[in-house]
Formats: sequence, structure tokens, C-alpha cells
Amino acid sequence: MSVFDTIVMVDWAGGNDRGPTPKKDAIWAAVNHDGVAEEPAYLRNRQVAEEWLSNLLEQETARKRRVMVGFDFPFGYPAGFAHALTGSNNPIDLWHWFEERIEDAPDRNNRFELAGQINRALSHGHGPFWFCPPGQEIEGLPATKNGYRNPFPERRQSEARAKGAFTCWQMGGAGAVGGQVFTGLPVLARLRRQFHAAIWPFDALDREVAFVEIWPSLTVGTAPDGMIKDAWQVTEVARQVAALSPERLAAMLDVTAPEEGWIFGLGFEQELAAPPLRNDCFALPPGVHWTLVDEALTMLRDRLSPVTGFETVRLGAALGRIAAADVRARRSNPALPNTAVDGYGFAGARGEGVHELPLMPGRAAAGDAPGEVPQGHAIRILTGAALPAGVDTVVLQEDVVRDGERIRFSGPVRQAANTRKAGEDVAVGETVVAAGRRITPADLALLSATGSADLDVRRPLKVGVLSTGSELVEVGAVAADGQVYDANRPMLLGMISRFGHEGVDLGRLPDHREAIELRLNEGALACDVILTSGGASAGDEDHVSALLQEAGAMSLWRIAIKPGRPLALGLWRGKPVFGLPGNPVAAMVCTLIFARPAMDLLAGADWSVPQGFEVPAGFSKRKKAGRREYLRARMRDGRAEVFASEGSGRISGLSWAEGLVELPDQGMEVTPGDMVRFIPFGSFGV
Repeated sequence: MSVFDTIVMVDWAGGNDRGPTPKKDAIWAAVNHDGVAEEPAYLRNRQVAEEWLSNLLEQETARKRRVMVGFDFPFGYPAGFAHALTGSNNPIDLWHWFEERIEDAPDRNNRFELAGQINRALSHGHGPFWFCPPGQEIEGLPATKNGYRNPFPERRQSEARAKGAFTCWQMGGAGAVGGQVFTGLPVLARLRRQFHAAIWPFDALDREVAFVEIWPSLTVGTAPDGMIKDAWQVTEVARQVAALSPERLAAMLDVTAPEEGWIFGLGFEQELAAPPLRNDCFALPPGVHWTLVDEALTMLRDRLSPVTGFETVRLGAALGRIAAADVRARRSNPALPNTAVDGYGFAGARGEGVHELPLMPGRAAAGDAPGEVPQGHAIRILTGAALPAGVDTVVLQEDVVRDGERIRFSGPVRQAANTRKAGEDVAVGETVVAAGRRITPADLALLSATGSADLDVRRPLKVGVLSTGSELVEVGAVAADGQVYDANRPMLLGMISRFGHEGVDLGRLPDHREAIELRLNEGALACDVILTSGGASAGDEDHVSALLQEAGAMSLWRIAIKPGRPLALGLWRGKPVFGLPGNPVAAMVCTLIFARPAMDLLAGADWSVPQGFEVPAGFSKRKKAGRREYLRARMRDGRAEVFASEGSGRISGLSWAEGLVELPDQGMEVTPGDMVRFIPFGSFGV
């Protein structure tokens, strides 16, 4: 049983009370309820942290919610240490041993003194622990690692595989976990008794509360500017774990390490980690005032990368999902040489003239296990049947005369006629679906034929949609003079669904800076990317672009495009934000041209270029140089018609149209019959 309702991640600390002001080296904790993250909690010392955890677990268990709590310190020591100290290999006995001996108060604890006592008691005074605080001398505890002898392995098996792992024998210094273990295990021992918690990987996870060892540094990168690293890491790890499917979570928890323990996610780092985007990923080169469409698309393609995690799904649930890795054929297709026709099989070619062969009893049909046919004999064989041993050629039944137990036919018949080779379509080990491909019904047929019952896919991209503007009202409400109904949000959510992503409705807000900032914070916790409409330019009420600018990760791209032009691009708490124009026509065109391929890339799919077709124009137009233009269009009688008005306020043109006519950056004059590029909405996936 591995389904949890609440994920908690705790970054522990072994030092003294840090005071009421949040500090980067204190204890931080994050909670994720059903995929929705809370703000990280600052816990100034271990006593506060234990009380906070106890209260949280009481609340969650009272609601019958299963909770998984991750801690960033080892749950066990290298093999042999527990037995040397307690006489038992059971690591939980070691927890109780520490609980009985650790003295811990907000201003001090005895972790260094206890480490020295252990060293003196083990192996003739040679113990495993080292690091004495500067200016102190503690009997039995070396100040440095130099010259000391360790009677135990330097690292646990999991730590040997974890890049950059510190040994648990180091009691202090940068990155050390030794002090965290000494002070953390007693707290876990008490909470374990209080809530009858299961300890992974020592216990079966069949209880309401489970404690798991997780190291955020394995999967979490650099924190966004202005956010404390530990606070960011616990929030991100809780999000990563909460996003796992039950099957993937169960696979990561399927570990046997009865004495030393294990680090959750080890070996699955790439799957858990979403590569962070750079704060300058949307920055334009100095001096750029206008950006051509092709240049903007190239910058997006080169600077964005997938942000979604991985999960394993059954083949029947894979339609429309994005392959997370290359899928190789587990079985050749065909698996064995077989016949392409109904007829009679034998070995070798036959030349000119009449040939007569004795017939074997029975027949070979599709699904039969291949038998064997002696040299010089033939067998009745049906389409799709595997070729029996001794058969490599088939003659059509229409070309054969059967006389009792013999057949006659006229040559010539070439060797291997009317047969298929094993692996003729796909050989075992060949790539049948490449990473980044969105699975189609045809892919399901190929994957089934080559033996894939399940496959690794990307999690759906969660795209938040936020409308801003004091003039907007919700559809169904009474619109006062000067107000308009919010048309963008339902349009964008519908487009996102058609693109194959998961839309998250972030609602509609007036032009209030504080409200927009709060909603962006909420969206960054719940979504992978955010689309806003309105407030993306540089006016007094354009709060989206102003907030992104102040966050230090925003560029206002003035793109040479009609309709459109201003497009605010930035990062908010590490999540990409596309600030679309408020006009619905411009918002739709910018979404199709820029946001759609960018979101595909963020979702883990290949960069997509819409398929256009050169068709005769059914309209006239004189176009100035300098901007790429997209006209609402449809095909009628083999020609592209365009909407009567180019006004971007004419929303009816979007519904009228079946696609876009794309006119190049250069100036041109279009007359009826000239060839123009028509891109059907279907090429965009809508």
C-alpha cells in the first residue's frame, strides 16, 4: 500500500535555537495536501519541530488521511555499527539507544560528547566519529579525520551511490549529517511510538503514517532568487513526491535494506527532478527593441526544457501522453518467420516444370506452435502461421493441385516466396516510440505488437490560466457600462485541453497588485506554467509585467507580429509565465504561435512546427514590411478566404475561421490566385 494523501518534507538541523527570524540553516518543513502545496514552515529548533510534527500528524490521522513524512538524515548506519552498540542488527534498537542518551535543549545538546563516548567504548578506543568544534577538546573525538581509524565501512551502500553524499561519521562542518542523526533519531523514535508509524524500508508501509529518508539535494536544484534554499528544497521535494503516480511511488519504495536503510529516490533522480529554468531564459540581447517571429521561436526552443516528472502507465492509459524515454521493442514483429498467404509450405526454390511433393498430415495455422517438416515434404499452411522448421517457402493454394496426400504445382517458385522474415517489420530492441512523442492510436498498435504492456510517460503539464483587468466580469453576471465579459479564460483553458495539457483555472482578478501577486504565488505552487491575459504591457495598471520585472526574471518581448506585439515572459518562483495580450484575438494568436510550442517543450514533447499548405488566395491585400501577419481564414472552393475585418476586437472572426493565413515579414501585395500559406487550426492541435 503506497498511496498517501499528504506528503511532508522536513530539512533537519542539529545546532542550537536560531531565533524567531527565519534562518537558512534552521529546520524547514513543507506540506503538500493532494498535490496542493502550503507555504514552507520555519521551525526554529527541534523542540518546536517535534511539537509541530505531532500536531500535524494528529490532525491528519484524525481525518483518516495517510501521511508520508520525509527527513533528510540517515535512518541507519553502515553495517555492523548497530550490533556493536546495541547487540542487535535492528536499526530501531539503535534509535532507542540514542533516545535514552541524547540530552537536547534549544541552546545546547550533548551530541559531540556522546560521539566521543562511543568512540572510546568501541574497538579499543578507535571509533568512527570525528569533527570536534573549533576551540573545544572532547575526549575520544578527533578534531579532523586525519589519523583516526574507523572499524566500520565509511559509507552505507546507498551513500556510496549518492553523488556528493557526506559520511554519517562526520559530526559537524559544512554538509555534515552526523549531528542531525544524533538529534533526529530520538525525535523519530518518540513520534513512531505516538503514531505507530511505519519506518521505510524497515517496515511494511501499511499504516497511516510512514517515515522515509529523503535527501533533497539529489533532485532539487538552485532556489529561485530571494528564497531560502532549504525552504525551497522541502517545498519542491514534497511537490515531486506528491506528483508521483501510485505505481511509480510503489516502485521507488520497493527497496530491501533491513539494516542500513536507504535514500528514497536513489536511482530515480532524473525522473524526480525537473530541470530548473534559468532566471535569464527570456532575456533579450542588449539593444533589441523588436523581435522577429522566427527569432522569438528560436529563443524559446533553445532556452526552455522539460519541467514535468515521470510516471508509468498501462498501455490503455497512454493515449495522448508524452513518452518519457525511448521505448524499445520487447518482441520482434513478426516474432517468427511466417506465411503471408494460404498455401503449402516446403523448403527451397523450385525451377521450371511440374513439381510433386508428399503432404504432411495436419496443418499449420496462426497461433500454432511451429512443428517440423522433413526435407522433400510439404504442409498445409494458413496466413499468419509461423513457418515450421524445414519450411522457408510457400506456394499459393490457388497454384496447387492436391491429389490425396500429395500436391502438384508448376515452377518456377523462388525461395522464401510468400513468407515474412522474423523482425521484418520491427526487430527486438529497435526503438518503436522515441522520447518526446505524443502517443497516438497507431502507436498503441505498434507498442502492443512489440510487447509493451506499460510505458514511462511524462506527467501532464499543469497550465494555470489567470485573467486580469478591472473591466472584466464573469459570464452570467450583469455587466455594467464599461465592463466586458471574460472571454480569454474559457478560450485559453479550452485550447490547453486540446493541446493535451491539464488546465488549472486561476480565476479572474481586478487590477489590484497585491491580489495578483498572491494568485501568482498560489499558481506557482499548483502549476508548471502560467498563462495570464491582460496587464502584460507597460502601463500604470499592467501589474503582471511589473511584478515579473521586480522578481528579476522578466522580459517584455515586443514581437513584430500582427495581431499581438507585447508578450511578457518571465519566471515567478521558478515557474515560467506567459503574459499574453488582453485582446482575445491577439491572445489566441500569441498562444498558437508562441505558447503552444513552448508548452510542448516544457511538457517533455518535441518542439512542434505547425504544418502549413500553399494554397491560392481568395482575397486581395497590400501588406507593409516589418511584421509577420496572421489573418483569420478558412478554405472554400480550394481557396483561402480571410475574415472581412482585420480588427483584433472582432472575436466572431475566431469562430468563423478554420485556420490562419500567414503572411511573411516582408512587404507584399496579394491578389486572388496568388499562393499563400494556410495553417489549419488542426495543425496547431485545436
